[in-house]
Amino acid sequence: MSANTETTNPSGNAPTHIAYQVRDGKDKGFWTRIGAAWQHKDGKGFNIQLDVVPLDGRVQLRVATEQK
Repeated sequence: MSANTETTNPSGNAPTHIAYQVRDGKDKGFWTRIGAAWQHKDGKGFNIQLDVVPLDGRVQLRVATEQK
């Protein structure tokens, strides 16, 4: 199978999820947007595009919403 038949084209569609780096703080975590993800058409995976790669913390994928 080719990648085009299994995935949504990231260049033409809005991402389904946003990737954040989350670092723990004293009272709350610090969230920094680091990329996006597009769900495969079959719903069984994602294409993930990271603009930066975090060296600490964790990566959190959240459903993309209209809110900024």
